[in-house]
Amino acid sequence: MPVFRDDFPRWQQLITPSWLDRLMAGVAVRAAPASHWCLLEVDCGALDAFLQCHIPGAAYLDTARLEEGPFWNKVADAALLQVLLGLGIRHDTTVILYGRNMTAAARAAHLMLYAGVTDVRLLDGGVHAWLRAGLPCATGAPQRYAAATRFGATFPGRPHYLINMRQAKALLWQSDGALASIRTWDEFTGKTSGYSYIQARGDIPGARWGRAGTGTDMNNMSAFHGSDGSMRPASDICQFWRDQGLHPGLQTAFYCGTGWRASLAFFYAWLMGWERISVYDGGWFEWSHAEPVFSETIRQ
Repeated sequence: MPVFRDDFPRWQQLITPSWLDRLMAGVAVRAAPASHWCLLEVDCGALDAFLQCHIPGAAYLDTARLEEGPFWNKVADAALLQVLLGLGIRHDTTVILYGRNMTAAARAAHLMLYAGVTDVRLLDGGVHAWLRAGLPCATGAPQRYAAATRFGATFPGRPHYLINMRQAKALLWQSDGALASIRTWDEFTGKTSGYSYIQARGDIPGARWGRAGTGTDMNNMSAFHGSDGSMRPASDICQFWRDQGLHPGLQTAFYCGTGWRASLAFFYAWLMGWERISVYDGGWFEWSHAEPVFSETIRQ
């Protein structure tokens, strides 16, 4: 049987290509979905790439259906509910997500957890891990799942997993609170904004650096991933967070520019059993528009 990782409590929520392949083949697997399950590839404006190569049986979810301008925050709850129902997702559906970019899949994973879906899983390493494993790739149209008529539980089920700017400000004054910036060091120190559409450079005063990646790719999360794109050991992630004063005892909200990288950090913390966590949805994009005095905060 495929072996799950054992370095975090929610081990069954991070799956391997071999586990998924066996599940799709109808072979008995450990931690199998309790009932209905669906497979979704998540990306933004990448339907053409999906049509050329995707995991067999996958549907396609564009993040444009989950977030909206001007700051690319979550769509209204009513709209999010309709997206999930349209994909056949109820609160008790096992949702397996993957992407060419892990941060896009994590954005969907976080919002589904916020919504109250009880069993959300990520394919470790995404589509690249699937291809490296030599597993088959399909072409053509995405899978169409029958729409669900009702969610079957309170919606959203975990509203505390997402906070707004007012709540983020309050967290900075909370003795056991922390904002964790999931951005590169150059972004955190104000050398670059990190985004072509965000002009302000700097970061939120009082935030702690939760790391991200290197280079100019705003979706790079190399601090969290090995060379093969899989999640680094939980102990490594916890250690560099601990070095910045971040630990499970705090009420921690992760944020980045607009939410994707923060969602992946949130999901990894959730895998590791951190309970007092959320994503500050607006991130630096929203904050820098609302608080221009702090938009050029340069750290030494």
